[in-house]
Amino acid sequence: MNWKTLICSDRIRSYAGAAPSGDLRSEFEKDYHRIIGSASFRRLQDKTQVFPLDKSDFIRTRLTHSLEVSSIARSLGQNIGQYIIRSRKDPDFDLQMLSDISSILQCAGLIHDIGNPPFGHFGETVIRDWFKANLPKLSFEGIPLDRYLSPQMVQDFYHFDGNTQALRLVTKLHYLVDEYGMNLTIGLLGTIIKYPVSSLEINRDSGNVKDKKPGYFYSEKDVFDRIQSACGTNGCRHPLCYILEAADDIAYLTADIEDAYKKGFVTYRILLEDLRSEEVLRRMLPQDQNIHLQMVDRLRQKYENALKFGVPDPESYAVSNWIVGVQGFLISCASYGFSRNYASIMEGAFPCDLFRNSRGASLHDCLGDIAGRHAFISRPIFKLEVSASTILNFLLDKFVDAAIHYDTEYRLTDVQDKLMTLISDNYKYAYRRYSADKSPREKLYLRLRLVTDEICGMTDSYAKRLYQELNGID
Repeated sequence: MNWKTLICSDRIRSYAGAAPSGDLRSEFEKDYHRIIGSASFRRLQDKTQVFPLDKSDFIRTRLTHSLEVSSIARSLGQNIGQYIIRSRKDPDFDLQMLSDISSILQCAGLIHDIGNPPFGHFGETVIRDWFKANLPKLSFEGIPLDRYLSPQMVQDFYHFDGNTQALRLVTKLHYLVDEYGMNLTIGLLGTIIKYPVSSLEINRDSGNVKDKKPGYFYSEKDVFDRIQSACGTNGCRHPLCYILEAADDIAYLTADIEDAYKKGFVTYRILLEDLRSEEVLRRMLPQDQNIHLQMVDRLRQKYENALKFGVPDPESYAVSNWIVGVQGFLISCASYGFSRNYASIMEGAFPCDLFRNSRGASLHDCLGDIAGRHAFISRPIFKLEVSASTILNFLLDKFVDAAIHYDTEYRLTDVQDKLMTLISDNYKYAYRRYSADKSPREKLYLRLRLVTDEICGMTDSYAKRLYQELNGID
């Protein structure tokens, strides 16, 4: 792979031959403004990051998380771009390319979660489980849906993922001008495809992170193929995808700890004790232990400084300021991980994330473990997730039942017809545009996609409100 091809500024709908506009922005800078001004991006302000249906103004939403990922990704891009130039890894890589990859990563951070459904990653789990439970039970023309649809169509629903939905949203669903969605640059689209395989090619035992989940739905195979061809990735991860993934990891690992602290799930003492526990240290190599303990000692030092200077809440001060230092440390580790594995990444052969075998690997894993044990398995989270599950299961029950025979010779009931009127006109227009001249099987698949499009377009508040209204709850 080479950077000239990877940083592809073409769009799915080309502007070649258009009259000069006098706009001096790069194509990637134009992407930024398209994203920021979109309704899909604004809706992230009312979508869960970790804590579903949370009432606190402090706890992060998908919007604040995406802004943090965007900022970290841009910083990583600048670090890595400087490394490529200084080390002369690519004689064609210049300052303009450095600026371009930084802009691409900034935009990729903004949209990496734009396809996620309400209620965080738990919402994805509910959607997957609903289809696994119901596709064999529902039928069309007397045939169960899991047999009527093709194997990839079925697996697309069984392995539903917000990242995959993001590619669909920005390329086909976000109607600004036409059916090309936001019509973003191909280099940016390549960056957000974390897993360049279909739902039939998932192989979690391959040892390569790119095979972990699907990267595109059957409905977007044409777009996926064009992106891969234009970028020259050809079944491999786009190198910038590793950087975006690292930025996402840094943002959520540190934010989860801070949010869990603010919610009372993790205290300063618990954090300090867990970070330096014998079990944690036993899993590390001796050289990693020293670095890890140095980072842990900084947390204690922050607390002692807060006491020394009479800070009103020394524990909160210590945790928040330590988190900032951890982010800087992990950014340094990810930058090193990319530079150290540069050749393998550019060959499409690097199988893991940028933190593996780095100085930050132990801290990376430890932070995830602490959040998992103290926040994600707490009783309040369980109660919120049960509420979210009730809402999403109800909406899927109703909308899928109505969509199965929508746009067919079969007459809908009055209730089914009214339910279909509640679905976004933009999404229904996209359905009509892409289902024209398709086979009955493909049309059915796209009608089920229409339902997941609608669900994923909902905010947490809207999904909850719609559930209450349809159930007659005041």
